[in-house]
Amino acid sequence: MDVGDKDNQACGLNAAGKIVWERRIANTVAGLGGVFKSLPPCRVVIEAGGHARWITELIEGFGHEVKVVNPRKMRRIYENENKSDVVDARELADAGLCRWDRLPLAYLRKKEDQEKLSVLKSRDLMVRSRTGMVNLVRSLLKHEGVRVPKCGPEAFPKRAAGLVPEGLQVAIEPLLKEIAALTERVRELDKWIEATAKNDPGVQSLLQVQGVGPVTSAAYVWTMSDPERFQKSRRVGSYLGLRPKRDQSGETDKQLPITKAGNAYIRRLLVSCAQYIVGRHGKDCDLRRWGLKLAERGGKRAKRKAVVAVARKLAVLLHHLWITGEEYEPVHSRDRAAA
Repeated sequence: MDVGDKDNQACGLNAAGKIVWERRIANTVAGLGGVFKSLPPCRVVIEAGGHARWITELIEGFGHEVKVVNPRKMRRIYENENKSDVVDARELADAGLCRWDRLPLAYLRKKEDQEKLSVLKSRDLMVRSRTGMVNLVRSLLKHEGVRVPKCGPEAFPKRAAGLVPEGLQVAIEPLLKEIAALTERVRELDKWIEATAKNDPGVQSLLQVQGVGPVTSAAYVWTMSDPERFQKSRRVGSYLGLRPKRDQSGETDKQLPITKAGNAYIRRLLVSCAQYIVGRHGKDCDLRRWGLKLAERGGKRAKRKAVVAVARKLAVLLHHLWITGEEYEPVHSRDRAAA
């Protein structure tokens, strides 16, 4: 079944691979229930997406076996020059019949982790909205020759209030009030995140790393949901899209940017942490030393590449600490003895 926002395109095959029926199904509990409730137990393949969780739970409740697949790993779907909902549904049905045990499955995180993660997403939207408002106020004042001193978003409304010219008060005063209100809401969510993280051993184990705060630790654990998903910690870097693309053939081996696959929110948080670790305020640790050595190689983008590389190593380190529960040593004992 190819899942859409309003309607789903379904294709049914029998054991011989012959199409038994094809139809559009309303993407509602009533629409899906009316179809799958009357079917005998069968295998169902659907694409990963925002509706995957509740559709899976609903269909499994009628006695069917459901698998959610990652369409990015099904070439016959994403490389099809004649792509359509009908064609996609037929490809999914054929894959379910012929490759049921070898389907590229997508992971559905735990429901409680998804609910907690929604708080982080709400906070992220508020922070980005607040940043946009701060930048707009600075831009409007700049046109009048007024420059607000550097400060955090918490102090910005008070700093800017006394500098607003009379002609801009109608435009800027509502923005300053909204910035202050968003700051208060973000502060409340931060308290909730910290209180919830105290009861999560996985989050607490990641807080050992300097430069990684409660938001990043909680987002990492609640997004991954299960550390056992990965047989090796090194695979986490590729999963989050922090591994460089590869295009090698003969003597040619191109330097390409990272894949940017996986969760963009976690990747952005890890890069921010890496920027702090490598930056001037970062404390001495193995990660910082390694990143600075990469940055010293020179080149226009050496610092940026070093930050991404540190973010990739950080993702691997956090998974290792999470799954083993080990105590984190910022500087290895051998380095300390040598010093």
